[in-house]
Amino acid sequence: MNAMKEFEPHPWLRNAHVMTIAGTFWRRKFPRLPAGEMRLFDVEPGTRTRADCHWQKNPRERATLVLVHGLEGSSESGYILGTAEKAFVAGFNVVRLNQRNCGGTEHLTPDLYHSGRSADVRAVIEELIERDKLPEMFAAGFSMGGNLVLKMAGEYAGAAPEQLRGIAAVAPSFVLAACADALEEPQNFIYERYFVRRLKQRMRRKAELYPERYAARVGNGALRAIGSVREFDERITAPCSGFTGAEDYYEQASAIRVLGAIARPTLILTAKNDPFVPYATFERRELRDNPNIRLIATRHGGHCAFIGREGGDERFWCEGRIVEFCAEHSRLSAGDVAHAAELRK
Repeated sequence: MNAMKEFEPHPWLRNAHVMTIAGTFWRRKFPRLPAGEMRLFDVEPGTRTRADCHWQKNPRERATLVLVHGLEGSSESGYILGTAEKAFVAGFNVVRLNQRNCGGTEHLTPDLYHSGRSADVRAVIEELIERDKLPEMFAAGFSMGGNLVLKMAGEYAGAAPEQLRGIAAVAPSFVLAACADALEEPQNFIYERYFVRRLKQRMRRKAELYPERYAARVGNGALRAIGSVREFDERITAPCSGFTGAEDYYEQASAIRVLGAIARPTLILTAKNDPFVPYATFERRELRDNPNIRLIATRHGGHCAFIGREGGDERFWCEGRIVEFCAEHSRLSAGDVAHAAELRK
């Protein structure tokens, strides 16, 4: 396994909260990423997800990277676009996937998105393999998206498609209860407030589209009374998604339950000072005992930010490491035509 470039944080951003907030609001441009091609995927009857796809000139001769955003993100999130640009320049096809309801897609499904819907990512990958005949696939997720791709890999266990070559996750929230607890800490009020406000806004849009299903959940001050992500999950996510409550949802949806079964090369990147994905969750036996998982934990980095001292492509450190990991486990990122033809047989 190749040595990985160490992360050197920007000297002004060593504080975890400053780093995290800067990662969200840093103004970025992506001139080397061509316009995406919109595509809808049928992930289950009555539900579609939308993706923005960037295809190389000969897509069936290249590896493909599917990117999954975090809570209240979308295919337009900066970390998704930044990783997509680096991967495309490196020769990968890139699929920027929106989770259910995200990126303005509330009308494509009557259901809600949540941290357990790994089957959606699986459906997208399997369609790309079976319908598009793409020879090599990688999946990378951030935070909630990291939980989803890890959960998918663990559920596949040893039965993953041959074409699925590797998994990468940045600050994955794979012990959901611990993350909900961390968000309720006083120093994290700004993140809690942000997520709750965005989740409420989304629920109001869902209630307008599907009043018979959600109007009672948002009316008569019911939504206004919710003050934390845990309360939202207890009153909205869990009962609307078939769970008995928030704790049942957290237990069933957390990827930690299946990390030990992951049988494909997997890279996990996290920062020890992440404000609301506790580092203690990365010391669990399920992760440490799996030889297929490589964990890189930096001292600084905040939550999914990793803004480095260097500029250019190294400014956002984790994005380059994801692409390097995928290239290390791919024979196609540079266009191995013979190998692509062999895998398509």
